[in-house]
Amino acid sequence: MKPVRVKLNRKSVRQILQSEEVRADLERRAQAIADAAGGGEDFEVSSQVGKNRARASVITATYEARRAEAKDRTLSTALEAGRG
Repeated sequence: MKPVRVKLNRKSVRQILQSEEVRADLERRAQAIADAAGGGEDFEVSSQVGKNRARASVITATYEARRAEAKDRTLSTALEAGRG
């Protein structure tokens, strides 16, 4: 039996990865991570569409959040919340 070969259409894959639906899902996941880390004003969520794909990020926005991340790894341990 011959192995199955799949050839992806790069332009179509890029369109999917840059779609508003993918960006919205990534932002939802980033917000879930921020909420699990403590939420509020301490964490900032942003999303944007780049050259090849959409992306989202969560950053510490206050001194208290940076200190909590350095001491207790609050943001790092909240990553699991973004998997659902």
